[in-house]
Amino acid sequence: MQRIYYLLALLVISGFSYAQVSLSDFEKYPVFEECKGSEIKELPYCFNSTLTQFVLDNFNVPDKVAQENYEGQIVLLFEVTKEGTFKLLHTEAIYKELKEEAQKVFNKLPTINPATYGGDPTFMQFTMPIKIPLSRNAISSPQPSDQTDANVAQVNQENNPLKEEYDAIKNLEFQRDQKFSSQLNIPFSHQVYSRFDQQLNLVGTNSHTASKPFLYDMVDPYYDFIAVADSLATGKTGWWGRKWSDEHMVRVQGEDYWFTLDPAADLQLGLETDDLSKNDFTYNNTRAVFVQGGLGKKLNFFAAVYESQGRFPGYFDRFARSLRPDGGNPAIIPSRGIAKTGRNGDLDYPVAEGYLSFTPSKYFNLQIGHGKQFIGDGYRSLLLSDNSSYYPFIKLNTTFWKIKYTNTWTSLRDVRPEVTADGSFRTKFMANHYLSWNVSKKLNLGFFESVIWDNENDRGFDLNYLNPVIFFRAIEFSTGSRGGNALIGLSGKYKFNDRVNAYGQVVIDEFTADAITGGNQDYRNKQGVQLGVKYYNAFGVPNLTLQGEYNQVRPYTYSNNEIQLNYGHANQSLAHQWGANFKEYIAIARYERDRWYGTGKIILGTRGLEIGDINDVYFGGSIYGNDENRPSDTGIEFFQGNKATTFYGDLEVGYLINPATNLKVYANAIYRDFKVETQDALNFDTNTLWFNIGFRTDLFNWYYDY
Repeated sequence: MQRIYYLLALLVISGFSYAQVSLSDFEKYPVFEECKGSEIKELPYCFNSTLTQFVLDNFNVPDKVAQENYEGQIVLLFEVTKEGTFKLLHTEAIYKELKEEAQKVFNKLPTINPATYGGDPTFMQFTMPIKIPLSRNAISSPQPSDQTDANVAQVNQENNPLKEEYDAIKNLEFQRDQKFSSQLNIPFSHQVYSRFDQQLNLVGTNSHTASKPFLYDMVDPYYDFIAVADSLATGKTGWWGRKWSDEHMVRVQGEDYWFTLDPAADLQLGLETDDLSKNDFTYNNTRAVFVQGGLGKKLNFFAAVYESQGRFPGYFDRFARSLRPDGGNPAIIPSRGIAKTGRNGDLDYPVAEGYLSFTPSKYFNLQIGHGKQFIGDGYRSLLLSDNSSYYPFIKLNTTFWKIKYTNTWTSLRDVRPEVTADGSFRTKFMANHYLSWNVSKKLNLGFFESVIWDNENDRGFDLNYLNPVIFFRAIEFSTGSRGGNALIGLSGKYKFNDRVNAYGQVVIDEFTADAITGGNQDYRNKQGVQLGVKYYNAFGVPNLTLQGEYNQVRPYTYSNNEIQLNYGHANQSLAHQWGANFKEYIAIARYERDRWYGTGKIILGTRGLEIGDINDVYFGGSIYGNDENRPSDTGIEFFQGNKATTFYGDLEVGYLINPATNLKVYANAIYRDFKVETQDALNFDTNTLWFNIGFRTDLFNWYYDY
């Protein structure tokens, strides 16, 4: 045993002695022609100084780098091969122009005598920093880098260029035009969109204004975002002042990417007087964060997460709770989403939205996300509105000549107990086409078709409807007319001059000629009409816009005898907030001056509500009934059922705190007078005054006019 200990000790000592022999004792540096007369110990310095001088003599700093007064460095990882040629392996730099220039310099280097190890040619790798501007450089010494050949020097981790990778990532000065020229959506808010509505509707423009939300690069040629931002700038220079009043909270821009990150809020405190008999405080407490940006020139992204709690006025709360889904949650907040019970019985409703926007060419834009769409030039839409909750979608915009063609494919949910299967909400799908054609400088026509089908028999997403140019009626018929619900629509706009235009929509849910022309009020006459007019700079007052709009939808429109195929999502209409069986008059005035704004709105409407269970007798006001339960085939009149009248007035005055994020502070007053012929638990006479003060990031529309 003792002999074994002696043997092990001898091996350790001999191994240690071998390790003390430096690999450099067998290594020789590459040799330039200028260094052939140098002693071997001088070869490293001669190689380094000759190479450095050559690089500095031949390196031309690109104009872009010089113009932007860039100060930094690039790091070169290169190799002298066994054949004595120079090979640039990697360049760490924030400008692609610097990388290209480094390659040009290395292409000019001559062939030299290669490095040797034990007398045999081998390759050797080096790292070399170059400071920008070049005047900051001294004749330095490139260092041997990571050698992957077993016969070359050990790895020198201190000089590994990847250790400089993090520091080489540099932020550039943020350019606002990155967002304004991007393919990001402008968050759809009626108040925000009113700022550039007139510019898009000047006589002679080739814009398409019905399909919303708009892309920034679609609006930018007509509305100078940067000039407007400059005109509203406060001039504050402190960090907090700039972030509060003029800028995004976090702004990052690199060579091929940019993004912004912002907190958001929708904080509201109100006082409701219902029938002037009780005083209840209302509130909304939304905290959010949203990020947007771009990767390269063709890909953009947006995401927002909202966490919210609220207590709403009586009429709105009753309506939200009437939408409650199967499964025990108490309500669906209109336009937002499913709510659970919060503290003190209040409603807690989280929401998320986001999308990717890809533009492969100037003709196409493809979006995949979770959000909402709107088709129309009015305050309401009878074709597709942002009234419902968010849903997954794929959207393709094609723009050329005088045409914009929008295809949208979505996945929807029916959350009612009667259609829920195995505890899961019922899935259905929707595909729609909208073609906008600028017929002349003044006239625009739009053609719309949509079809909804469900997942019955595990049908899933029907590939028939992926074809972007087919007629859905024909496909619906070929797959079984009871397997889908199609509707068609027409929109139009006429610009009388730069200050006045008229717009309208027609929706047809079931096209039967004798039902429409027969004059006997056939239940199959399912159609709706919208007429509206806008007057910009009204009566010569700059930035004053007046708008009048009329909407009517006949009973049973948007419904279907296969009740899961109605034109709805999450117990909300995909079109008008009131469903069907109504007539409505709207007057809106909007005024802006600097950062101040004011909006006044009056709505007069009459509608026919349901009485009792729609499975017994269905009068056609709700979109969720089965028209086989209609009271008759003919004599179907407006307002049949429980006739109700509504007067709604809304006045809001606010100040835009930060134009970059649409953060505003506001006060508003809402008056709602509701009268109904037959009183029930949901619908009864009310007279409500609701006062609010709020602090809001304006990223979406709130609709309180139910």
